[in-house]
Amino acid sequence: MLDVELNGPVLTLTMNRPEVRNAINDEAIEGLTKAFTELGSGVRCVVLQGAGKSFCSGGDLEWMRKAANYTEEKNYQDALKLAALFHSISHCPAFVIARVHGAAYGGGSGLVAAADIAVASAETMFAFSEVKLGLIAGTISPYVIPKIGAGHARALFGTGEAFGTERALRIGLIHEVGDLDELVARKVRQVLSVGPHSVKESKRLVNEAPLPVAETARRLARARASAEGKEGVAAFLEKRKASFVVDP
Repeated sequence: MLDVELNGPVLTLTMNRPEVRNAINDEAIEGLTKAFTELGSGVRCVVLQGAGKSFCSGGDLEWMRKAANYTEEKNYQDALKLAALFHSISHCPAFVIARVHGAAYGGGSGLVAAADIAVASAETMFAFSEVKLGLIAGTISPYVIPKIGAGHARALFGTGEAFGTERALRIGLIHEVGDLDELVARKVRQVLSVGPHSVKESKRLVNEAPLPVAETARRLARARASAEGKEGVAAFLEKRKASFVVDP
């Protein structure tokens, strides 16, 4: 079950299957993918969180048991749906904040990696635990490897070991540790103080990197010439609040 709450330009998505620590199954994949790909035009920030004791414990046992009887081709089609979920988060036009607590294992850590910013409570544990099941971190690897680097990915993908927030912070999987309500509120304020189109285009710069020098110059020129860019520069020079700034 996915709870969806829209508060002005902020959309909060709560994975709400606490009895299985918000494990991922077909319904969760479909619901999350739809939520990230069918945003309303006014949504500027998405907060992804989990109900209960954990953020997301990875794959649902019943879902994995069912998949164990699939043919390779059917498993491939199933995996493509999971891959589409992580792509929808990474390429979401709004800024995505992962609010992480308890545990983020397997695909749960993939959700963390696909988000733009991840904040965690101090006790949170992480793991790329797929190898413990004789599997691999396939569909999350395009998001995890750029975030933590190949060296850390090789070590953690290959052992499946669990690790805490200190290591997650050091390798770049998460960005800040502390009181989740305070951290999320601060990040939301920051996102709502900047240009929404510039956020979207900034995410494209990262997702499509490396770009040719001429293309980066073209995109900057386009931003300067845009209505949002002109308004932002004018507001700065005139020492006033830009029209795109929203108080949460």
